[in-house]
Amino acid sequence: MAQPATAGPGRHEPALLDPRTAPVPAYGTGSLADLLPTVVAGQGVDVHSAAPGLSTGLGLPPADRVCVFLVDGLGWELLRAHADEAPFLSGLLASSCGGTGAPITAGFPSTTATSLASVGTGRTPGAHGLPGYTVLDPDTGALMNQLRWRPWTDPHTWQPYPTVFRLADAAGVHTCQVSAPDFRHTPLTKIALSGGTFHGRLSGEERMDLSAEQLAAADRSLVYTYYSEVDGKGHRFGVDSDAWRGQLMYVDRLAERLAEQLPPRSVLYVTADHGMIDIPFDPDSRIDFDEDWELRAGVAVLGGEARARHVYAVPGAAADVAAVWREVLGDRMWVATREEAIAAGWFGPPGAGVDERVYGRIGDVVAAARDDVAVVATETEPHESAMVGLHGSMTPVEQLVPLLEVRT
Repeated sequence: MAQPATAGPGRHEPALLDPRTAPVPAYGTGSLADLLPTVVAGQGVDVHSAAPGLSTGLGLPPADRVCVFLVDGLGWELLRAHADEAPFLSGLLASSCGGTGAPITAGFPSTTATSLASVGTGRTPGAHGLPGYTVLDPDTGALMNQLRWRPWTDPHTWQPYPTVFRLADAAGVHTCQVSAPDFRHTPLTKIALSGGTFHGRLSGEERMDLSAEQLAAADRSLVYTYYSEVDGKGHRFGVDSDAWRGQLMYVDRLAERLAEQLPPRSVLYVTADHGMIDIPFDPDSRIDFDEDWELRAGVAVLGGEARARHVYAVPGAAADVAAVWREVLGDRMWVATREEAIAAGWFGPPGAGVDERVYGRIGDVVAAARDDVAVVATETEPHESAMVGLHGSMTPVEQLVPLLEVRT
């Protein structure tokens, strides 16, 4: 059972983390949600008329032909720490974010379903409504896995906004996605990445070659392509493993292959949905919710993931649950009530609030890890609890992602 840190002889009680001090994403100026609206505005799409509320604040130079290559799990700090395995990508670090040499932020939580929805819709998690790996569906009381889309719910009711790809396609931009064939008909693709034409290709090399061909297919083009196994090997073996390094070396070659084929008047952006951190397998680092009576008290449903938890309380117990989670974890995790997290800007710019349909999907209590700690659930989440590499919170290694640029 997890024990709260207590003061002893000569010791001071550890200070609780103020949720207002968490390093919130740079919504509106430098987040994944700002990328595609900025890109298509540079292609002549009247974004603000077509979809009020989108931000074009990234300040990227315009280009007629744009390819976004999203590498799942390729965090900024991980890339900087592995220059030897990724010489091509590391050589582009100075080009990041319009030549400023700075990273952008993923969004909270820093997890795939949330980030891909932010990329594709150009909206923050508090607007598009995918604010976590698993969240409560207030209409049914079921815990919704937004990556695997279980249990089934109507995708366009869950996320009603048009994607930026659809806006670009409607404005006459040649638009397509080049990804694994299995993703063609998934609900997440439909509500986050659809618009134009989907091209399924199995190998990374095929995706790079076809992406270059599609870029050259029109005077104005928007191409999105994706690779997942950097993330996959990190979850299974950790980012300190040979398997992970091998995937980084491979994706470095893929990016170089695509860059070498760019047609004139093109730009390639290489980015990611989140970074990753390895968490040790010991009781102090991995706190097992299923074995901890204090953390379970008053909790009806546990959502989110190990580094970014949505905690749904039984009716009337939200304040007590918040107090206990702060007592047990508050010196290692930012623990906020739903209202505090929203006001602090975790799910969108401070003061912007969240869409009404999204409000109840956010936990009564939200806990985001600052230290090398995770709240696992070995009985109810055995697969996720066995992962070596984790992500989801707002620490730099999880939250910061590159926006590398190659321009012709």
